[in-house]
Order: sequence, then C-alpha cells, then structure tokens
Amino acid sequence: MDGAFDMMHYGHMNAFRQGAALGTQLVVGVNSDESIKKCKGAPVMNDQERLTAVEGCKFVDEVVPGCPYVMSAEYLEYVIDQYNIDYVVHGDDPCIVDGKDVYEAAKKAGRYQSIPRTEGVSTTDIVGRMLLMTKDHHKNDDDISSFAANSDPAERGIVASQSKFLTTSR
Repeated sequence: MDGAFDMMHYGHMNAFRQGAALGTQLVVGVNSDESIKKCKGAPVMNDQERLTAVEGCKFVDEVVPGCPYVMSAEYLEYVIDQYNIDYVVHGDDPCIVDGKDVYEAAKKAGRYQSIPRTEGVSTTDIVGRMLLMTKDHHKNDDDISSFAANSDPAERGIVASQSKFLTTSR
C-alpha cells in the first residue's frame, strides 16, 4: 500500500487494517514531499512526520520512504523484487494525475487489489474543518471557555458524524 498519509486519521488506519487482512505482511510506502507537491499540492506534515505516524500503526509491518506518487512499471518491478510484495493495495476511489490512473502499471501487471474507502473522512475535509474553526482565535480565553461551555457543538461549528470505520472480529 502507498500514499501520502498526511494528517493521519481513522480512514488511514482502516485502510491499513484492510490491507493487512489481505496477506501476511503489510508494507506501506509513504509518498515523498516532492511527489505529493507535484501531484496534489504541499502536504501539511513533512516526510519524517508522516513516516513516523505510519510506522506507529499496529497494522503496518514495514515502511518504505520516498515512494513516488505515480507508480511506474519500473517502480512496481522494484518493490515487487525488493519487498517481495504480491499486490499493490489502494482504496476504491479513483486516483488520477494528469488524466492517468496512478495504479495503471499495477493493474496491467495483475498486481492490484482494491479495498473499500472509508467514507466520511479525508485529510482535505479535516484541514477544511480546522480552518473554519479559526474564526475565534482573537477572543480571549474567558470568552472561548464560556462560549464552549454554554453552547451546542453545532453552534461552535464542530461537525460530528457517524463513524464509517469498518469493524472486524479479527
């Protein structure tokens, strides 16, 4: 499995859990800052922060730093040989860069497995919610504490939704 894994959240953890369930080991490639910037914009967390977060996940057996965002046939061959992988795993959402499927090489080689994406959570959404919550940053602590204690979370702009985390007995 590979990805940016920026602002680690339960959707990432669920993907790791599902990926690990497909085999005996889960090797996770973390896209480099440069490849992320080139394909989707600058990440919030840097390479080392994202690597450390992925390494800390109990479902991940090995982490590969500096993975390209777009997987070429040459890179696919390299990871198959170097890490003895059977499949490249990704969520069932399309991953397109410059009109091309990022996982085209893995699909053509018959080395691609899709897992259900965890609905209702994304790094983009989390960053957006954080930015919306900054409107009160100039208030003093007493104003904020009073507001937080005496208001409904919806009034404070806090968005709550039912978790879509896929449970398992394994």
